[in-house]
Amino acid sequence: MSDIQEKVDQLIKNRETARMGGGQKRIDDQHAKGKYTARERIQMLLDEGSFEEFDMFVTHRCYDFGMEKSHTFGDGVVTGYGTIDGRLVYVFAQDFTVTAGSLSLSMSDKICKVMDMALRNGAPCIGLNDSGGARIQEGVNALAGYANIFQRNVMSSGVVPQISAIFGPCAGGAVYSPALTDFIVMKKDTSYMFLTGPKVVKTVTGEDVTQEELGGAQMHTTKSGVAQFAVDTEEEGMQLIRKLISYMPQNNMEDAPLMACNDKISRLEDSLNDIIPDSPNKPYDMMEVIRAIVDNGEYLESAAGYAKNIITCFARFNGQSVGIIANQPKFMAGVLDINASRKAARFVRFCDAFNIPIVTLVDVPGFLPGTAQEYGGVITHGAKLLFAYCEATVPKVTVTLRKAYGGAYIVMSSKHIRGDVNYAWPTAEIAVMGASGAVEVLNAKETAAIENPEERAKFVAEKEKEYRDKFSNPYNAARYGYIDDVIEPRNTRFRVIRALQSLATKRLQNPAKKHSNIPL
Repeated sequence: MSDIQEKVDQLIKNRETARMGGGQKRIDDQHAKGKYTARERIQMLLDEGSFEEFDMFVTHRCYDFGMEKSHTFGDGVVTGYGTIDGRLVYVFAQDFTVTAGSLSLSMSDKICKVMDMALRNGAPCIGLNDSGGARIQEGVNALAGYANIFQRNVMSSGVVPQISAIFGPCAGGAVYSPALTDFIVMKKDTSYMFLTGPKVVKTVTGEDVTQEELGGAQMHTTKSGVAQFAVDTEEEGMQLIRKLISYMPQNNMEDAPLMACNDKISRLEDSLNDIIPDSPNKPYDMMEVIRAIVDNGEYLESAAGYAKNIITCFARFNGQSVGIIANQPKFMAGVLDINASRKAARFVRFCDAFNIPIVTLVDVPGFLPGTAQEYGGVITHGAKLLFAYCEATVPKVTVTLRKAYGGAYIVMSSKHIRGDVNYAWPTAEIAVMGASGAVEVLNAKETAAIENPEERAKFVAEKEKEYRDKFSNPYNAARYGYIDDVIEPRNTRFRVIRALQSLATKRLQNPAKKHSNIPL
């Protein structure tokens, strides 16, 4: 056998060793927990045969606490690039079979390399997290490794899409990299994220709490809003990421892919003419409106379980990717509160960063009153949504379906904050407040002066009717040009698509600045 052949054989053997990660026993342990290995996950995520791996033979550089006895090829993370539906993406997947996926400086260097390449080449970066945290044996070097990753997350923000999937533990400082990315997918039951674990919580606060209660997928997608998606299986998670990527451009200099559309632009949806209830206080499901107007009724909702009073989702109009923000009358009457404002503001900013037009469907009675909201800083959080809409330069099409009261009218992409095309249904009510509240303010003295209860009730009813006649329609706003047109509900799809087509060449730039100071 020649020297060359021996070297080739050694390469093949080394590759086989590297692909085994921490060895068969640990792979079996991973499978026993209902989890896939790093390479199996990458294979599920990317187009078949497209993965090109980097740094397969990297090992850690630690010689303390017995670490000199173990140098595994790859050192706990698999990195490289491949394609999703033929489009370039960069990926890293933490390998729990190697020292529980704990982060070393070498692992950080590998991750930083693909993040740098994603930024330089203008392609999305996807991180698959399954790690025990910082490698304690490396001390400050492990912390430096995390910091290096965080810095790149921030530099990549708004330049290339960043998606994190949590398929196992993600605790302590490790949580901040996913938190800095655009979207987080968590698997139910086997994944969790928290800064301090149940034992520390018990010691410091005396609370008894499980890992799932403290940082599970269900908690983070319903209570904290940290994660946007919870999935039942890792396979479902990979398909979700692939679908999510399909709505996004490669980077901030490009547009999202235009898909072929077989759904007629002029399709009329007669059901929309009857969807608004006769009673202004009766709810309806805004999702029905969205399904009726988007291509083939298909959409991908983000943060579906969190702040349900507002909807954020991706969809398409005539094959064009859009972000939809919509009040949901079915929950809390569609009112804006702290959580809804934060959720929608972040979604608006993502869409604006990546050239995705924004369609806003409005039915909002105002901001939620009460001490809990005021003490919690609803003013600042509401200002986040206002700021996001004001700052956005992408095409913005707004349709007001029913209520648009007070400051919430302004915030929800009104004409005054650079809404490009603002439509209203005939059922729209645009005013400072509802009729009963307005009459209480405008006619307080006259009402108080009427002693007879029946006469007082009659007077109030007349004044409320007078107010409704003036404001319970869109024509007062249309008179000032704040509404561009009053449209027939069933024709909404056609009008939105035509508006988006007219805005395809929109050019708008904000004043030059280092960066804005969004209220945080």
